[in-house]
Amino acid sequence: MMLIEVIFFGYFVTCVYANGVADVVLSCSLVEEGVGMGGMGGGSLFTRTPATLVLRDIAVAPDESLESLTPFVPPSIPDPDAILFEVKVSSPEIPNADVLLHADCNEQEVMCEISRYSPHGSQDSSDPAYFMVSLNVEGVEFSTALILRTLTVARDQSTLIQNKLGLPLSQSGTLLTEVLFLVFSHIKSVTAPLRGDVLLNCGFKQQEIPLAQEVGIEWRLQHRGKGRKVLEMKTRLDDAEGSTVVHEERNGSSMDAARVVSEGDASVTLTKLKVFDEGTYICTVSLGPFHAQQIIQLRINQPPHVLLSEEKLVLKSSSRQTLSCHCTKYYPLDAQMEWLSLSPTDTEPTLLPNQGSLSSHRQHGDGTYSLSSQLTVPSSVSPGTKIICSVSHVALDTPLSVSLVVESPEPDSYWWVLGFLIITVLFFYQVMR
Repeated sequence: MMLIEVIFFGYFVTCVYANGVADVVLSCSLVEEGVGMGGMGGGSLFTRTPATLVLRDIAVAPDESLESLTPFVPPSIPDPDAILFEVKVSSPEIPNADVLLHADCNEQEVMCEISRYSPHGSQDSSDPAYFMVSLNVEGVEFSTALILRTLTVARDQSTLIQNKLGLPLSQSGTLLTEVLFLVFSHIKSVTAPLRGDVLLNCGFKQQEIPLAQEVGIEWRLQHRGKGRKVLEMKTRLDDAEGSTVVHEERNGSSMDAARVVSEGDASVTLTKLKVFDEGTYICTVSLGPFHAQQIIQLRINQPPHVLLSEEKLVLKSSSRQTLSCHCTKYYPLDAQMEWLSLSPTDTEPTLLPNQGSLSSHRQHGDGTYSLSSQLTVPSSVSPGTKIICSVSHVALDTPLSVSLVVESPEPDSYWWVLGFLIITVLFFYQVMR
């Protein structure tokens, strides 16, 4: 089967009707995947053809300004070479579709991919035709996968056929389609603390007339080339008693079957997170012969604990002293350690020329890391100087610092004892006279 994809880039215009709905028109490219040429290692080649997608009847909020929205005008002369998808999205509605209305003004790129889709058990050449569309908006937590079905077009001798896709066009030259089913997520990536809990959002919608009563939801984790199932649920949307079956592969993972039925909420909760829970989560919702996915990136972080090897540092004139800074139990790996000093006469700390020596990263059984830095403190440091160890890490909003103040050297005990003996001898000498 030849795979056909459409990629939509960030340029679009919008139009609005008097009844409070708007159209979003996306400028796109049709990308066809073909068979690689001989001598090219069997790889696929891609060709791009200009295309357009019109999302009709997107709901507009009552307080939305409509003055800047201009109407979409179909081509006056239908062109069988033009690829113009037209889809009504009022039922089912695309969640947070108003993001598309503002993306252009906010200079956010809209990315969309569309490919031929074959429902389970259907023939490749079956009529109607199906398409899978993925929508993402740069810098916004908006991600949706749509399954489109072409609508019946009454054919006669004047009916135009789209040359690239081989499908009949409407009188205005568009490929008429409808949304059958969609899967969406309000988050693309989320960061959660080690040993904390997290909710990975995923939901689905279908037309008012259900495609099927049985729904299957599967969550999988993909990380560093390895994949595993997290949770699987099968239930019925008619809420038949005893119809829910759950397979929990990861301890502490759960879904709310009642919310799946009532709201189409396929979100999963993960508790007591570990480093090994990090990765790409794939939410797959199957409804009858149709299925669609959303992908969410989960990142785990743990801020470091930082401590010094000494509580105080007393200068010794005869030797240099060593001070260690220990940065422990952090994740992910990247951590930076710096040594600074603040003399009694300075107002801001300065970076020490000698940054000491770093140990290698040590990984613990729970996946967290530790790192140490050793600094040789020269005897020339002035008493009252503050020595600071500063650690930067992605889990910290600002660097974490620990410090101590260099204290004046204590008198040598040998000379102290000798002086005491001399004073004692002189005292008794005066008494005996």
